[in-house]
Amino acid sequence: MMEPLLVVKNLHVTLDTPSGPEPLLRDVSFTLYPHETLALVGESGSGKTITAMSIMNLFRSPLTKVAGGTIEFQGQNLLKKSQSEMRALRGKSLAFIPQSPLSCLNPTLQIGTQLMETMSTELYPTKEERYHAASEMLRQVGFSDCMRRLAAYPYELSGGMRQRLLIAMALVNKPKLVIADEPTTALDVTIQAQVLDLLMQLQKEMGMSLLFITHDMGVVAKIADRVAVMYAGNIVEQATIREIFTKPEHPYTEALLGCLPRLKEHEASSLKPIQGSPPQIGQYLGMCSFMPRCPYAMKICTEKAPELVGADHQCRCFRRQAK
Repeated sequence: MMEPLLVVKNLHVTLDTPSGPEPLLRDVSFTLYPHETLALVGESGSGKTITAMSIMNLFRSPLTKVAGGTIEFQGQNLLKKSQSEMRALRGKSLAFIPQSPLSCLNPTLQIGTQLMETMSTELYPTKEERYHAASEMLRQVGFSDCMRRLAAYPYELSGGMRQRLLIAMALVNKPKLVIADEPTTALDVTIQAQVLDLLMQLQKEMGMSLLFITHDMGVVAKIADRVAVMYAGNIVEQATIREIFTKPEHPYTEALLGCLPRLKEHEASSLKPIQGSPPQIGQYLGMCSFMPRCPYAMKICTEKAPELVGADHQCRCFRRQAK
């Protein structure tokens, strides 16, 4: 059995408020293996980005804290590492691809300068090596005339090319794990498909693992090996891509799949939006958080929170447990 690259176990994250700590993540657990793609999927506010920030230790607010659990990367607990130790890992063994290129790129610096700033001096000790590696990395992500493009500024690139630049910056140091936080959301469908194909190609060539965060089940179907569905700070279902699409067991997963448009004539029907809204922070604690929106809700759903049960196919639902 292959050893896992990343193991997140019983992760709890809280937000300090005037009334006390409120839970953002509750008992989040998943495993990612070498060369594998795990999709973390759910609506906005479900906890996907907080999970990514926990792994990278990049919380934007000092009020956000890890309250429990472990995050093991290559056998090391990242939660016990100092900031200097984490800085040594980020960008080298661990890399992050953010959602918005314009908010991450400096408009006053040439893209070659920004790309070379991310390079490890251990892998690329001289300026000449960094320059040629930067040009080669741009070529790998689909740039043409790469030597000239190194002198370009971010505003001279299209949205798709800026996203490719962020991918180049994340992969240039050959990381073991890449976390991609909705990297295709702001792109049109054609460019989105090109970026996904690029990520899949580079993953195969470099042998990296990919934690891909998205709310789009269509993207999940294209890129993932396994899927973890998040809702209200919990993982509510986790299984292989085939199991999720053919045998969804949680009502929320069923609802997400019902939102997908069907192109075949015999499947054509109006989209089925999920009624209601996700809960606020700290709402519906001590019960099933999806109960107010669930068409299968039972009395027990209001009395206590279900546990995540199962082996290869895990689900957090009393209806599944009653079968």
